[in-house]
Amino acid sequence: MSSKSQLTYSARANKHPNALVQKLFEIAEAKKSNVTVSADVTTTKELLDLADRLGPYIAVIKTHIDILSDFSEETITGLKALAEKHNFLIFEDRKFIDIGNTVQKQYHGGALRISEWAHIINCSVLPGEGIVEALAQTAAAEDFPYGSERGLLILAEMTSKGSLATGQYTTSSVDYARKYKNFVMGFVSTRHLGEVKSEVSSPSDEEDFVVFTTGVNLSSKGDKLGQQYQTPESAIGRGADFIIAGRGIYAAPDPVEAAQRYQKEGWDAYLKRVGAQ
Repeated sequence: MSSKSQLTYSARANKHPNALVQKLFEIAEAKKSNVTVSADVTTTKELLDLADRLGPYIAVIKTHIDILSDFSEETITGLKALAEKHNFLIFEDRKFIDIGNTVQKQYHGGALRISEWAHIINCSVLPGEGIVEALAQTAAAEDFPYGSERGLLILAEMTSKGSLATGQYTTSSVDYARKYKNFVMGFVSTRHLGEVKSEVSSPSDEEDFVVFTTGVNLSSKGDKLGQQYQTPESAIGRGADFIIAGRGIYAAPDPVEAAQRYQKEGWDAYLKRVGAQ
C-alpha cells in the first residue's frame, strides 16, 4: 500500500495539488465520514429524500441518473441544494465508455447535463487513452464554467464475479491517470494502485490518487447477479479511501441508522489504518 494511505485525510488535503480532492478530504475529516452512498432509486422524490436524510452522515452521494423515470430541472436544482446544505459531493456513476467526441457531448451537454451538477464522474478506459484525454480536455476548456470543481475517477477494477477489468486493463488505467493527473483524481478499484509500474509510467513521490471501493456491505456476501461484497474494514484495509455502499444502506429497514453504522465502521477502519486508534 502507498505511504500516502497511512496519512490522515487532513495531511493529504494540505499537500494535494487537486482542488476537488482537497475538498473531498476536508469534507471527510469535518464529517468523520468516508461513506459514499449509492442511491440507486428510480424517482426524483426518492433520490432527494434519501439525499436529505442521509446527507449528514456521508461524504459523497453516487447517482445513476439515467435510471430515474422523471429526471428534470427539479432533480438538478434539488441535488445541488442538498449537496450545499449537507456538505457532500455528487458522483454520477455514468461509466463513460465511448470515443472521445461522443463522451464530450454526453458529459457536457445532452439531456442529463452531467457537468452542471456532478462533481465527480467515472469512465472505463476500454476505448483507449482518447476517452480520458477527451474528458480532461472538456474540463480544461476556457469556456467550461466549473473549472477545478470537477474530477474523474477511472474504473480500474470491478467487484463483480468474473470481471475482466484486470491485468493490462488495470495497468493502462493507472498509466492514463498519471498522464492526465490534473483531471483524474483517482480510481474505482478494489485496492490501492499506487505501486503499479509499467513500461509507460512509474509511481512518483507526489502521486496521491484517491481510491473508491464499491460492493461494501456489512451483512451480505453477494447477490445472484455476481456482485461480491466486502466489509468497510476489509475495503479500507486494502487501500480504499472511500467506501461505496448501496443496498446495505438505502434498502435497510432504517436507512439513516444504517448510514450511521457504515459511517462509524468506515471511520474506525480509517483511524486504524492511519494509526490513530
